[in-house]
Amino acid sequence: MDFKGKTILVTGSSRGIGAATIRKFASLGANVVINYVSNEDKALELKKEVEDKYGVKALAIKCDVSKEEEVIEMFNEIDRVFHRINVVVNNAGIAIDTTFEDKTVENFKKTIDTNLIGTFLVSKHAVIHLKKEKNSRIINVASTNGIDTYYPESLDYDASKAGVISLTHNFAKALAPDINVNAVAPGWVKTEMNKELDENDYVNGILMKRFADPMEVANVIAFLASDEASYINNEVIRVDGGELE
Repeated sequence: MDFKGKTILVTGSSRGIGAATIRKFASLGANVVINYVSNEDKALELKKEVEDKYGVKALAIKCDVSKEEEVIEMFNEIDRVFHRINVVVNNAGIAIDTTFEDKTVENFKKTIDTNLIGTFLVSKHAVIHLKKEKNSRIINVASTNGIDTYYPESLDYDASKAGVISLTHNFAKALAPDINVNAVAPGWVKTEMNKELDENDYVNGILMKRFADPMEVANVIAFLASDEASYINNEVIRVDGGELE
């Protein structure tokens, strides 16, 4: 896979799956855009890391993807710096886990705003830029929680990821044949979001008997963005190690 000369935006990419995806694309020669909301230090560290290690150009942009005016300005800045966008990875997401009884409307709205509305806004405003390039891609990071692994303490997160899957299918239909739109649906991944969990409590329900490394998800994202995946569209690919429950 070769992404030299291409520009890749990954939202929510100062850590976790997003940071791994930035590293993957940079290793393949792409210029990368690191989006963050509050973790500026990590974003700038990642920027320096990939520029020094891979010789690519990286841009770190603060943007709350749930706010349309900030999304518009983010794309304007990317256009000013790189003059093109080839791939957008909608990875920004949050989880606010509480008991069902303690779940609040504020929790629910915040989760939906970031995970679902953010994916919609970034995709919507990416289109004008992506249509200028050939073989453009939108790749959404959903979750098996949006398909069939439900957790009452994460019901707002689960609902948001089901919505992301629905957006994936609708954007794929709306943008074909110019832009391929697909999603990955990770299961349990070793990220900061899951750092408080004991992996041993969950691996019995996973055929691989372990959580994924973030790079294992990033590898699938990079494949979907590549020319090798040119005929894959409107798909949701599970990256869950064979999750059974």
